[in-house]
Amino acid sequence: MRIALFAASLVLTASAHAASPEHFALRSAGDLARLCSTPSSDNDAATALAFCHGVLAGAYGYFISSMPAAERFVCPPNPAPTRTQVANGFVGWMKTRPQLENDGAIDALFRYAAEAYPCKR
Repeated sequence: MRIALFAASLVLTASAHAASPEHFALRSAGDLARLCSTPSSDNDAATALAFCHGVLAGAYGYFISSMPAAERFVCPPNPAPTRTQVANGFVGWMKTRPQLENDGAIDALFRYAAEAYPCKR
């Protein structure tokens, strides 16, 4: 819960300072998936990709810093996937789960991550 609240505050703060396009406002998991899958032909593609990667890195960084290792439910392999791999995986995962479109962006991101990179204890 703390992860989602902190990450949401990062997203809302960042979106207030981002470029003007409406697709930079992250109100849901669907918004994050659309942002992370912005076509390279879009005028804002570089900014969208950087924003997507920032959300991923910020959410995961907070998760790592706030959750004791023994309690983590997401454990990436070594070597860790790239942000592009995580973003693409999340987008593909969301395409198969349209019912999650209106869920919280960070909550859905961590549901994906827990399925894609579960901890093996």
